[in-house]
Amino acid sequence: MPDRVRATLDALTERPVSLYAAAVLRIGYGLAYLAFLLREFPHRHEIWGPESPWTPELARQLFDQTGWVSILTLSDSRAYFESCYALAVVASALFTLGWRTRAVSVLFAVVVASFHGRAIFMTDGGDNLILLMAVYLVLTACGRRWSLDARRTRLRTCAGAEEHMRVNRIAGGLRHHLRTSRRTLTAVLHNCGMFVIAAQVCFLYGSAGLYKVQGGSWGNGTALHYVLNLDLFRPWPGLSLMVDEHDVLIAIACYLTVLLQVAFPFVLFGRLKYPVLTMLLGMHLGIAVLMGLPLFSGAMIIADAVFLPDRFYRALGRLAQRTAQGAGSGKTADASRPPRAPVPAQSEPAG
Repeated sequence: MPDRVRATLDALTERPVSLYAAAVLRIGYGLAYLAFLLREFPHRHEIWGPESPWTPELARQLFDQTGWVSILTLSDSRAYFESCYALAVVASALFTLGWRTRAVSVLFAVVVASFHGRAIFMTDGGDNLILLMAVYLVLTACGRRWSLDARRTRLRTCAGAEEHMRVNRIAGGLRHHLRTSRRTLTAVLHNCGMFVIAAQVCFLYGSAGLYKVQGGSWGNGTALHYVLNLDLFRPWPGLSLMVDEHDVLIAIACYLTVLLQVAFPFVLFGRLKYPVLTMLLGMHLGIAVLMGLPLFSGAMIIADAVFLPDRFYRALGRLAQRTAQGAGSGKTADASRPPRAPVPAQSEPAG
């Protein structure tokens, strides 16, 4: 086996990669689903509850055909539904904070799958990607950074460093072997999960671009014109009409969208990925504003974060820390500065 291949395999089995990116995915999807649940709170009974047009009985009939399962269909009681909704809100918040992430990630995936399957025809499609990512994140060590788990581990390591050394040789060797095996298993599962997430995003962009290539409206640059004139996707008709007046820009946006999506999987290993990710960010923000699909756009923007290296997030964290320290030191300096003495008023010169 070549040395380079052996070194790569050793790195993938001994050290989890992209821990900061995994933390960003955890925080992003936890916040996105929490915001989704809170936004739909007034309409929860019509979407997922017993009063939904898609009744629990219809959902159970569909599950018999698809093999899907949802905790929401276990009972038709209103009190049970309210308990499940409260559980979903709490699970999303705890997943965002990174509290007991291993167990909470499983609970979050069950919640997302249950709500998605209960009313599969009632949402805008953004929860499809959140469902996939919630399942994939169960495999990852997404609580290692920027989480309550990371803070607790750091405090426990500092406090118990001396105590962990007081073990006998046999117990210490066994504990070391178990710890090594657990570390290897965690690294393999995490790296496989992150690879699957990246592959999923590449497949999503690539397939979307290839489907667009087959359409005549994307080829002649008029696809976005029809999208902007659909009443279902016009939250601000005046803004859509204003954008639709620029035919040349509409055509350029059509061609650029197809080019970015088809080329995305091929630019990930070079510097071109940074301008491509920036343009995709602008594209998703445009979809959120012009088409009124904030959940879908947010899910895609968060997914793109998996391709940014950890050094980017570390630099971002250092910048935020320096900014906070600068603001804090400025306030401290202003508070410790003695008050100025009043300036005596000068008499006006005689005219």
